[in-house]
Amino acid sequence: MPFAAIVQRIRSFSLSIGQLTFASFMLLLAMIVMTSVASVVSIRHIDTTFAELQHLERLGDVAEEIDRRMNELRLAARDFVTDPAAPSNQVWEAASSLNELLKKTRLELAPEQQKMIDGVSARLQNYRDGIERVTALIAHRADLVAALPPVRARLESAVAAVPDRLTARNLFRAQNQIAETLLAHDPTAAGQSAQRMRALSIDDPALRSAADAYADAIISISDTESEIARLDKEVLGTEGRLIGRVTDLLRDLSASRGRVLSNDFARTLSHDKWQSILLGILGVLIGLAAALFVVRRTVRPLKAIAGAIRSLAGGEKHTSIPATDVRNEIGDIARAAEVFRRTLVDADAAREAAVHALAEQRLAEESYRKLFEGSVDGIYVTTPGGALLNANPALARMMGYDTPEDLINGIGNITETIYVHPAARVQYKLLMERDGMVREFEYQVRSRDGTVLWLSDSATVVRDEAGEVVRYEGTVRDITDQKRAEDAIAEGRRRLQQVIDTVPAVINVKDRQLRYILMNRYMAGIFGIEPADAIGRTTTDLMSRYGARKTDENDRRVLEGGRELGFYEEEYPDSSGNLRQWLVNKLPLLDADGEIENIVTVGLDIGERKRGELEMRKAKDAAEAALRNLRETQNSLIEAEKLAALGRLVAGVAHEVNNPVGISLTVASSLERKTALFAAEVARGDLRRSALNEFLATSRDASSQLVANLNRAAELITSFKQVAADRNYSDQRTFDLGDLTEQVVMSLRPGLRKHNLALNVDCQPNLTMNSYPGPYGQVLTNLFLNAVAHAFPDGKPGAVDIQVREAGKDNVEIIFSDNGCGMSLDVRRRAFDPFFTTRRDQGGTGLGLHIVYSIVTNRLGGRLDLDSQPGGGTRIQMILPRVAPLKQAAE
Repeated sequence: MPFAAIVQRIRSFSLSIGQLTFASFMLLLAMIVMTSVASVVSIRHIDTTFAELQHLERLGDVAEEIDRRMNELRLAARDFVTDPAAPSNQVWEAASSLNELLKKTRLELAPEQQKMIDGVSARLQNYRDGIERVTALIAHRADLVAALPPVRARLESAVAAVPDRLTARNLFRAQNQIAETLLAHDPTAAGQSAQRMRALSIDDPALRSAADAYADAIISISDTESEIARLDKEVLGTEGRLIGRVTDLLRDLSASRGRVLSNDFARTLSHDKWQSILLGILGVLIGLAAALFVVRRTVRPLKAIAGAIRSLAGGEKHTSIPATDVRNEIGDIARAAEVFRRTLVDADAAREAAVHALAEQRLAEESYRKLFEGSVDGIYVTTPGGALLNANPALARMMGYDTPEDLINGIGNITETIYVHPAARVQYKLLMERDGMVREFEYQVRSRDGTVLWLSDSATVVRDEAGEVVRYEGTVRDITDQKRAEDAIAEGRRRLQQVIDTVPAVINVKDRQLRYILMNRYMAGIFGIEPADAIGRTTTDLMSRYGARKTDENDRRVLEGGRELGFYEEEYPDSSGNLRQWLVNKLPLLDADGEIENIVTVGLDIGERKRGELEMRKAKDAAEAALRNLRETQNSLIEAEKLAALGRLVAGVAHEVNNPVGISLTVASSLERKTALFAAEVARGDLRRSALNEFLATSRDASSQLVANLNRAAELITSFKQVAADRNYSDQRTFDLGDLTEQVVMSLRPGLRKHNLALNVDCQPNLTMNSYPGPYGQVLTNLFLNAVAHAFPDGKPGAVDIQVREAGKDNVEIIFSDNGCGMSLDVRRRAFDPFFTTRRDQGGTGLGLHIVYSIVTNRLGGRLDLDSQPGGGTRIQMILPRVAPLKQAAE
């Protein structure tokens, strides 16, 4: 039948309003039933998908629990390996707990997921086998360590008994190197040191055996430690990472399956949405068809609404929906269409916003990548456990690695490999757990080549949806140079503080606000405060504590004038209430721009000087008079000493001259008697030839003795006259030093026999000098008399030597020495001081050697050196210029 005929028959078919209403209701009921059936089917599918999603979520929780239990196992294993005292039961408890969890989880998983759990169980068994091997090695290491002390004691005893000190020293050095490596927990270095000990050349069999036994023990311990480290790295570390990878795969599988279910869930919702829309449109159309027969007034509004809906379907999202204000079913339909239109508009806006956000995210990711790779600061990502997840090139270079991958693969757990002080990592984690971040956290790390660096760390925590910390992200900055500079500055400040604290004067530095930034301990004692407590406070603050006041006018004058004030006097009370007087100077310290940065104050306590000034004024005249008297007394004593020396010289010469003169007088008296007897015989006329011959013989002997003794006396008197003339002669003259020395010695020889001394003179000939002969003779006389008085006490015999020789082109050297009792260190140090003598109770004045020193250094222009030891005699060296200096000559 043609379609047109069918339409014509429908139009010609007539029904009552009740029938139409009933038919309309039946049609609507059929549509409702269809919609309900479709909704039930969709809801069942949604329930199934949601249940599977819940199962996948539980699977993710199981993976997290497995990961957590594995981390506990790894931490327990790490503690057990690194700490011999750690109990092993924690490792087995963690392993058993993880194994039970795997068995329980396997029953709830799909077959492909059960294979992953079986892989984890196999890795766990390998891990447990590794723990058992490490446990056995640790027990073996403990036995080796327990057996080490007797071996070491045997080696030390053998080393102590060996006579070859070089071999003993080499063994001690090798043993110390082994001890250092053991203390540093470096088994490899300990083994190498032990091999070097074995390589030492040792001849003693007992020592060789003891050294080899000790080296073997160390090598065994080193091998055991190396094997533990290898198992820790190759078995425990590898298996732990593989277990972690399996759990990651389990998570990835759960995530991928979750995405599939989520997409299916989204498609189901979309299908239900469009199904509801289509069913709704169909119901509207049926309602329109029924309403066409019921009320013709509904045709136009429904038609307009349908047109608007078609426009929306065609993409015209801004099409207006008519009849939205009608208060019947048509209005509800119109308003629903308006809601649908707005939903489409919002969906398009959300899509555009998502596209824009995705573009911005990609741009931000690219910017972050460039910033991450080009940053001069180190950037890192780590787990809370210490595993390095990511790093930028700057951090790799900072730690001595070529690439970030080398850094990540090379350091492992950062707590154990790069931290110099593991406690810093503990403090870092505490701050991150408490505050969620750290700012400028400073600690020391060890780079690849062993160099210790200072780092400044700023980081934040990253949490998952459950609020658990999953990683740390942060940046580090190398502040090693800054730390060194700070340490140098701190050391400089400390030394400066120590230096100024030793100065008995007020020293302080103030800033432009006149607050103290430096104060020495001497000034802090004036204020009754510690130097550190004065920093940041003003003078008014410090003095107000004990009720005193002092203005800062002088400091302000320095700030205004920009130059130092010069020394001025000032007084103010100290913390004890005593008024103190000071001689003060203030001067500015300028910065690089020439502006005043600080003010330095230096003050000297002149209180004692002030108090003493009055007494000094009162005693000035008396002191000057006493000084004049002292100088007069000193000059008198010096002259007296000179006269006494001359007197002793004259007494000696008189005694020496008295001998030939006395003999001559005795011979002359005898000759006189013989002559008288001879004259009597001649007068009597009974002179015999024998008597004449006897008289002639006696006269010849007497004449010979008279001539000899008188010549001796004449020579002595001539020598004495020359010495006396030289001493009284104050002008320079040219003389032969050897001749002058012989003349002076001739005047000294009369006293030699009395004192049982020998005087030896050795003079180089032809030593011509243009100097002062008299002072030179007085020097030799004083030295001789000093030696007689002090070098040979109680009349002990001895010898005095005088050596005269040339000392260069322009100088001569005179050495006066004796083999007497010598001088102590204290006497030798004060020998040339005026009025110092060791024989004051025997009449000594203490001016003899002082006069020698004054003549040699002042009049003769030379220098003098004294060398003496108790019981080793005394040696005095004089270096004199051949031509006396004009300055001394003028004096």
